[in-house]
Amino acid sequence: MRHQKNTFKLGRDASHRRCLVANMLKSLIVKGQIETTITKAKVIKRHADQMVTLAKKNTLATRRKAIGELMIRHNTLTTKETRAAKKDGDTSAYNDDRKVINILFDDLGKRFEKRQGGYTRIIRLGNRVGDGAEKCLIQYLEA
Repeated sequence: MRHQKNTFKLGRDASHRRCLVANMLKSLIVKGQIETTITKAKVIKRHADQMVTLAKKNTLATRRKAIGELMIRHNTLTTKETRAAKKDGDTSAYNDDRKVINILFDDLGKRFEKRQGGYTRIIRLGNRVGDGAEKCLIQYLEA
């Protein structure tokens, strides 16, 4: 029996669902809002609010928890490529995952430090043309 098992399966297995949530959370943190379906937005809302709660604490443990939850990758460059990128000052060769943590803890954590919850909102947009799925916009509030 599935009593009190509050999870949306989204037609995916657990590892695929975890990757989907991590990627959508990173996009939401960087862009501030994303367009998706209602069911995915409800899943993302839970995790996005938890990420802001972690960012408000701003300790080493919460940073590591956020890195794990968002599945942040380390730099995939070779040592030679890393030296060349540092020498030229060109950071475009690095992946952007590390910037997500800085945005989360520096911007969002400080923006919502006086708010006690409810950091995101879902705005319904109507149905998608191809399959008729109900679309929505999920975004962070303006403090």
